[in-house]
Amino acid sequence: MGSVALQDRNGKSAGSIDLDQNIFGIEPNVAVMHQVVTAQLAARRSGTQSTKTRSEVRGGGAKPWRQKGTGRARHGSIRSPIWRGGGVALGPKPRSYAQRTPKKMIALALRSALSDRAADGKVLVIDSWNFEAPSTKEARNSLTKLGTHGRVLIVADSEEVNTWKSFANLPMVHTVSRGELNAYDILVSDWVIFTKETLPSSNQKEEK
Repeated sequence: MGSVALQDRNGKSAGSIDLDQNIFGIEPNVAVMHQVVTAQLAARRSGTQSTKTRSEVRGGGAKPWRQKGTGRARHGSIRSPIWRGGGVALGPKPRSYAQRTPKKMIALALRSALSDRAADGKVLVIDSWNFEAPSTKEARNSLTKLGTHGRVLIVADSEEVNTWKSFANLPMVHTVSRGELNAYDILVSDWVIFTKETLPSSNQKEEK
């Protein structure tokens, strides 16, 4: 196993910790990451766009003019798609854009994303955050002392309320629990910060 420096939240060394090479040391599979992220973004789409068909547009119950003798084309309703103000032919309707993605592919994309960040030295591990009370100022100072910049992904225990509240008002910081960790959030972040408790390993069961 490879190892990284273990730090406290002020950036001071607290020893070292091993990274599971089955998670942080594989060759990133770019194709799988692309497919999984595409599926994840597709599932976020609301799919609520809708247009009215000719049967849903109001009016048009009467034939606009008689069938023959007027010299004009025959029509049965002013709500036909070829009329201005008529219904829309083949327009969008509410639907789900979710794609079915195999669990093994999702897991491989997650390991690939973590390995990519670890290879760039963008994975940090601290012993704990230990915020006595919610404090955005202390959270910002901790990130500065840890040497991070840009977008930061914090993987915190869901019971650490003070940690979640401390980072909540920092626009470039996104906090997730270990069970919510996913390839997209990792790839859009410049840094990923774990605690000893949230650091994933092969012998841990994924949170539900």
